Amino acid sequence: MAVDLPPRAAFAENPAASRGRKVPEAESRTRTAFARDRDRIIHSTAFRRLKEKTQVFVAHEGDHFRTRLTHSLEVAQIARSVAGALGLDADLAETIALAHDLGHPPFGHAGEDELQVQMKGFGGFDHNVQTFRVVTRLEQRYPRFDGLNLTWETLEGVIKHNGPVADKLDKPSWAAIGEFDADYDLRLGTWASAEAQVAALADDIAYNNHDVDDGVEAGLFFLKELLDVPLIGPHVHSAMADYPHCDQRILRLEAVRRMIGAMVDDVMIETRRRAEIGGVKSAEDVRNLDHAVVGFSPDMVEDLSALRAFLMERMYRHWKVNRTRSQARRILAEMFQLFMSEPDVLPHELGQKASARDEAGRARVVCDYIAAMTDRFAIEEHRKLFHLDVLS
Repeated sequence: MAVDLPPRAAFAENPAASRGRKVPEAESRTRTAFARDRDRIIHSTAFRRLKEKTQVFVAHEGDHFRTRLTHSLEVAQIARSVAGALGLDADLAETIALAHDLGHPPFGHAGEDELQVQMKGFGGFDHNVQTFRVVTRLEQRYPRFDGLNLTWETLEGVIKHNGPVADKLDKPSWAAIGEFDADYDLRLGTWASAEAQVAALADDIAYNNHDVDDGVEAGLFFLKELLDVPLIGPHVHSAMADYPHCDQRILRLEAVRRMIGAMVDDVMIETRRRAEIGGVKSAEDVRNLDHAVVGFSPDMVEDLSALRAFLMERMYRHWKVNRTRSQARRILAEMFQLFMSEPDVLPHELGQKASARDEAGRARVVCDYIAAMTDRFAIEEHRKLFHLDVLS
């Protein structure tokens, strides 16, 4: 039976009324402005590289664990579904979800932590800012402009999906955002669209669920250990009660599926409640609120906090994961320091660019090069640079 989606919400973004692109372009004959943005992201080099960038486990550790690419696809699927059910523009929500991790370096948060250390004194590093730089500058695919020339609404969502960011502009790592905004106002002190907020919540839903799945798959904890953990525990109990003779792997997947459904339902109920109480009647009303219109209920926030605490203790800080994080940070630190001291070992064009700049400029070239690497490429590049066996 076909599912009837609700009519367009009064506070949904309208692609026909988009504020346009920084560099004007003729409209597509076959796609809305937001769908065109989505396609540009999917075809970008940075998006393809996500297939071998760490989510929690380094990409070569197993074929079944999530990477940044599969994570982004899961976020996009949830964002599109939630946006459609709320009467929002599903293309815009999906687009922002697909783009949200384009700036992540190799080795996940370990890579980001190390680049922050190496870039201290050279303008810093922030993966959200790097994502914005990727879509506005670093991707080079078009003759008329750098970046992807995305719509105002997509750019706003990329940098503001977690909330207003005007208070971050005094951080060195956010200088690029201030420079861009001075020339193309993204209203950094307001909330982004409801679609962008949906993408942010979809990120939370996706990673908390797939990290539970991957954690059990990796043997870091067992399904039975989740029985008393808030949020996931009740769904493990109900899955076991409904299917007492089922394989443990299928039970795990069923429990995760149910948790996703519960979190999605909670977001939809809470968002409708907030929109009604706040008298939200337009996309502009969403931006002018002093809080997010899309969110979890207080009970869900409490349960989610407890689940995250469990994952932090049992997964993100597990000794096996810590060991990988330590190795990853050494790889990036050693490459960064070598490229800074010997820019002539960089690929020719990058080496010339790095050599022609001052120390801070050279550091940014090196940082951009490393941040764009996949896990596998970073490991191989490090091996070539530091292991003599490649010369034999």
